[in-house]
Amino acid sequence: MSERGIWSVSGVVSLVLIFILFQLWVDKNQRDQDPTQLPDNASVQRYLQSNWPDADILLRTGIFIQSLRFVGFSDVHLTGYIWQHYEDGVHDRIKPEPGEVGFVLPEGVDEGSGQIREAYRIRQGKGEVIGWYFEQTLRQTFDYTDYPFDHKTVWVRLWPKDFARNIVLVPDFKAYSATGPEDVFGIEELIVLGTWERENTFFDYKPADYDTNFGIKAYAGQENFPELHYNVLIRRKFENAFIVYMIPLFVVTTLLFGAMMTVTREAGLTERHGANTANVIGTCSVLFFVVLLAHVQLREGFPGARVVYLEYFYFMMYFLFLAVSINTYLFALDSARALRIIHYKDNLIPKAGFWPVVLASMVMVTLCA
Repeated sequence: MSERGIWSVSGVVSLVLIFILFQLWVDKNQRDQDPTQLPDNASVQRYLQSNWPDADILLRTGIFIQSLRFVGFSDVHLTGYIWQHYEDGVHDRIKPEPGEVGFVLPEGVDEGSGQIREAYRIRQGKGEVIGWYFEQTLRQTFDYTDYPFDHKTVWVRLWPKDFARNIVLVPDFKAYSATGPEDVFGIEELIVLGTWERENTFFDYKPADYDTNFGIKAYAGQENFPELHYNVLIRRKFENAFIVYMIPLFVVTTLLFGAMMTVTREAGLTERHGANTANVIGTCSVLFFVVLLAHVQLREGFPGARVVYLEYFYFMMYFLFLAVSINTYLFALDSARALRIIHYKDNLIPKAGFWPVVLASMVMVTLCA
């Protein structure tokens, strides 16, 4: 095949791989609907009848999130309102006195008092609705392995205050205009999320098992107890990570390709480019430290986490630096004439295969990560 034909094949293969990679990124940035969503009262009743039919008391509970921000690797700070409906003759024994709180946020890590305070207490029909303003930092486990295509589900886990009674919290669907699978409710419409954007919200139950009865002999919630969760599904804005990390990697890869293209045995081109083995290897060394510093900066953002998706591209770059340096050194050795794949038409095959190999590696990483 002619030199022009080899470059044409390289270009076509590269374009096909770019298209495949783009489609994989689009698919990776999507999230399937959570099958545990409870969109209405009927779904709540079906769940409880199947999993906890012997609940003594059902207590309607609602929530509204006003602000949300991540503080550290595994903490999220939330502010908003939580309210509960207490019906006369049904909830008299569990109704909190003024100043008391009718629920527990078991994952809260804030110390001291004052983060949860009563905001209103209003008579409505044959009962009373009590609302509390809360400001809490909740500790949760987040998975960052798909960064920058990761989605986060920030949940507010709610317990009833009275442990001694078989109380199940149920969502107050009537307090929201729409609670369907695709509806976003219970969160400030103009909330500022920084590098995140809200995607969905929903209620669900998560069965809880504990190896203790908390000292209460008749404790009913030790096994398979339905704990009410309010979930906020957020998606990372890919553009920010792309600009900060992907564009510099692309520029470094292009510079590495340019350094490789200067490797030649043609005397005229050698003098014109001023390139030699030492210069190319020196360029790889400089670019290596640039990539290494960027990798360290990325890794510092995810202490204790497993290798994230974007890090595999840094590993790929380290391999490229090594491969280009070895290729340049072997090309300069007369004793390595037996390596025809390197010396064929002035190192044509490694040059033409550079971008297909890089893009194919990115596709494989995306498929496997």
